[in-house]
Amino acid sequence: MTVPGAARTVPARTAIVVGASSGIGLAVARDLGARGWRVGVAARRRDVLDDLAAELGGGAVAATVDLADAENARIALGDLAARLGTVDLWVLNAGTGNPDPDFGWANERDTLAVNVMGFAAMADVAAHHCKAAGRGRIVGVSSVSRFRGSRHAVGYAASKAFVSVYLDGIRDWFHAAKLPVTITEACPGFVDTPLMKFEHAFWVATPAKAARQIVDGALAGRKLVFITRRWRLIAWALTALPR
Repeated sequence: MTVPGAARTVPARTAIVVGASSGIGLAVARDLGARGWRVGVAARRRDVLDDLAAELGGGAVAATVDLADAENARIALGDLAARLGTVDLWVLNAGTGNPDPDFGWANERDTLAVNVMGFAAMADVAAHHCKAAGRGRIVGVSSVSRFRGSRHAVGYAASKAFVSVYLDGIRDWFHAAKLPVTITEACPGFVDTPLMKFEHAFWVATPAKAARQIVDGALAGRKLVFITRRWRLIAWALTALPR
């Protein structure tokens, strides 16, 4: 299969994409498959993953991973990595979030459970796998919303700030260990996925475009990738301008 605009094919390598059943994660898995990578796909919906693995071919492997249960997610993700062998690239994309101007606890609790504890569980497995291998690449998907808190999604914005700082800590951990492991933070603005619920969205990227830019940035070893690049301006505005 081919993805329009995908970069040239690279020698076959192995990647794990978490959150591969829809949206950006699904597009990343397809992009990597088009580049000749062997892909392990993980998410909650196993039936979707099995179909995706069959579509990707090339020895693609599927695993059920539910980040709402961080401990079992760690076990399932570790088992997937063991089935694949050495993993060259980890794309940690799974997450959740619903606008909630009423600041309801149930919504905050569920968002933080997945986006904070679930993300940390994924990153823990990926980081220790890379340490054991002595190399690797890890991509964590945050959001432009991590640059400023929002009354419309208090927990979501805070959780994405956690992702950003956590990735930076892992980057420093590998730097101190003098290991060639690159950490990339993918920072999307609006992407046309089921998670996008903002009625006044602008500069909306397709999942395929987002995936292409994420993979290109990871393979180039970039620390921060805005999806798309123009969202760097919004990040600057959120940081520098008064409310």
